Amino acid sequence: MAITVLIADDQAMVRQGFGALLAAQPDISVVGDAADGRAAVAEAARLRPDVVLMDVRMPEMNGLDAARAILAAGFDPPVRVLMLTTFDIDDYVYEALGIGASGFLLKDAPAEELVRAVRVVADGQALLAPTVTRRLIADVTRRRAGRVKPAPHLDQLTPREREVLELVARGMSNTEIAEALFVAEQTVKTHVSKIFSKLNLRDRAQAVVLAYESGLVTPG
Repeated sequence: MAITVLIADDQAMVRQGFGALLAAQPDISVVGDAADGRAAVAEAARLRPDVVLMDVRMPEMNGLDAARAILAAGFDPPVRVLMLTTFDIDDYVYEALGIGASGFLLKDAPAEELVRAVRVVADGQALLAPTVTRRLIADVTRRRAGRVKPAPHLDQLTPREREVLELVARGMSNTEIAEALFVAEQTVKTHVSKIFSKLNLRDRAQAVVLAYESGLVTPG
């Protein structure tokens, strides 16, 4: 089945450009668009897309509040939100990851990166592996240094689970973690699932935020 996508951006040219690019993919279907955050929330509820491409800055309701409303609705199957951003609003994106957005993408990213991002997010993964994402996370957390927020239940993790969480927070995929630890990828998936359960996390994006905010991982 095709991945269904809703594009939310206040610039018509962006919506049309992204829409044409994604619609040209055999496994992706653009089911709608929205020019402001309030419309994005309404369309997400009506269309139940697999992925919402959400610009951060929009009229009526900004993308962050729109993402929060969509994710709080608890749709089943879940609607994933991929934030679109630029370097000058990193703090907003960091907060978006904290409320459950599945990642973020720079608006000037290459076409193939946008397509890949939609596929990754639709598959239930967080878009946290690209080098640019690592830079963004490092930049934000560096500026938040010294404001450590203890994470409840972190002590419930086994040493191996803590190690896996640290590698997830570094932006590594399951495959990369498996290679680094010399274990099977399925073993890594099991560890990740247990980490999410013990720490009450929705996805890898929230795991990364928790790891940095708790001081388990530091930038650099």
